[in-house]
Amino acid sequence: MASSFALLLSLLSIPLLSVSSASSDSVPDFLQCLSHSSLPSYPISEAIYTPQNSSFSDVLQSYIRNLRFMTPETPKPLVIVAAKHESHVQFTVICAKTHGLEIRIRSGGHDYEGLSYVSSVPFVVLDLSNLRSISIDIANETAWVQAGATLGELYYGIANESNVHGFPAGLCPTLGTGGHFTGGGYGAMMRKYGLSVDNIVDAQLVDVNGRILDRESMGEDLFWAIRGGGAASFGVVLSWKINLVRVPETVTVFKVERTLEEGATEIVSQWQEVASNLDEDLFIRLGLSSVNATGGGKTIKASFSALFLGQTDRLLALTNESFPKLGLQKKDCIEMRWVESHLFWFDIPKGTPVDVLLNRIPKFQIYLKRKSDYVKKPIPVEGLEVIWKAMIEIEKVGMAWNPYGGRMSEIPASATPFPHRAGNIFKIQYSANWQEAGINVTNNYLNLTRELHKAMTPFVSNSPREAFLNYRDIDIGNSTEGGFPAAAVYGKDYFKDNFERLVHIKTIVDPDNFFVHEQSIPLP
Repeated sequence: MASSFALLLSLLSIPLLSVSSASSDSVPDFLQCLSHSSLPSYPISEAIYTPQNSSFSDVLQSYIRNLRFMTPETPKPLVIVAAKHESHVQFTVICAKTHGLEIRIRSGGHDYEGLSYVSSVPFVVLDLSNLRSISIDIANETAWVQAGATLGELYYGIANESNVHGFPAGLCPTLGTGGHFTGGGYGAMMRKYGLSVDNIVDAQLVDVNGRILDRESMGEDLFWAIRGGGAASFGVVLSWKINLVRVPETVTVFKVERTLEEGATEIVSQWQEVASNLDEDLFIRLGLSSVNATGGGKTIKASFSALFLGQTDRLLALTNESFPKLGLQKKDCIEMRWVESHLFWFDIPKGTPVDVLLNRIPKFQIYLKRKSDYVKKPIPVEGLEVIWKAMIEIEKVGMAWNPYGGRMSEIPASATPFPHRAGNIFKIQYSANWQEAGINVTNNYLNLTRELHKAMTPFVSNSPREAFLNYRDIDIGNSTEGGFPAAAVYGKDYFKDNFERLVHIKTIVDPDNFFVHEQSIPLP
């Protein structure tokens, strides 16, 4: 460790170039810097990929989850460093800064807008997907999780140690913990336990000077910022220490679907009134899509999918009293272990071995676009009918409405950078997926998604129109609103009143704006 520290200090003494002055000419010097930095026991050469390497394309494409960014025209990195040791991360940061190269940090998850592996200036991808160890301490109900681990790996690891512990995070097992946690981390237990960031108690971060900091050494301001403020604006998170939460040995899931002809409008109307006020053990997501009607034409299908932290009998008692229009019946309910519930959300049959959670590659590669909104008061029936008409006309864009309430209403908006707490009854995700290639097809789907988002304007939050950082949307601030700079727009939409504090912390920990991307926290 002493020789490593001395090497770091010597590298920091090298004069720095600005990122704007960098070019592909910087690559030989960058690579030489890395080779000189390598520790004998952890050679960095094994982690470096250039376009001349036969594995370069495979490594680059292995964690691209949006085919929009896998075209020949998509800008490619000059170098990929697929770190296999924390020192590789340190030296990549130092050498990139020394030689004026921008880095993009990829932990191997979804990344809707490709900001972790695409840039318009010469850049290096720092890939953390090999840093995936998980150390679980059931006795103290904690775990250390490296940033390259997936949620599926985390859930599987917890279940191997305990049937009565879990962690509140996303529903998709292929999400990377690194990016998911830095944006908030949203899942089916958030009404009971809050977000992922509400249950993070420590972290290891490589800062702009290549130092590895923990909570104590980074200070509370920086620790606050990386839990929901997008850590890629401040450094490179290596690992997180999380508090595990208690779950019952048996949980219950269900999925009930209704069309407009089957009374969906009335059920959706009641869902809006009750979903955020239900027992905090119950999370009912509403999915909305345009489908073919039985008698021809189009209709809307409403899908009510739920996780209940308990057994069927208590669930039925709750829904019969608080949400009677759903008409939930015992035959709709499936009891299982908490870890198995993550298979349910993807229609994987009960009884499938849970090691399927270890699969890192999604079943299908798709083109996609996502957007988000927050709703603060129930939409009246007349408004719902306007929405149904818009969805049927647009046809190819769906929505997921995710309920708030419970623990989410109790945590102050300033507790973490994630500000969307009390006052919201649900969050919307707009979703368009397609498999046809071509710029015209892509533009059509992008425009359709924007059309539905625009149609929802009367029913969602405004001033600012709040948005969820984990549902990254490059449209926000892309065309400046009201003459404000782009950062002022996306900063307020994502972070509301927490944005100014994030900017202040950025100026202290990264005064040269080395950690930058299209929607990073800016300097003032």
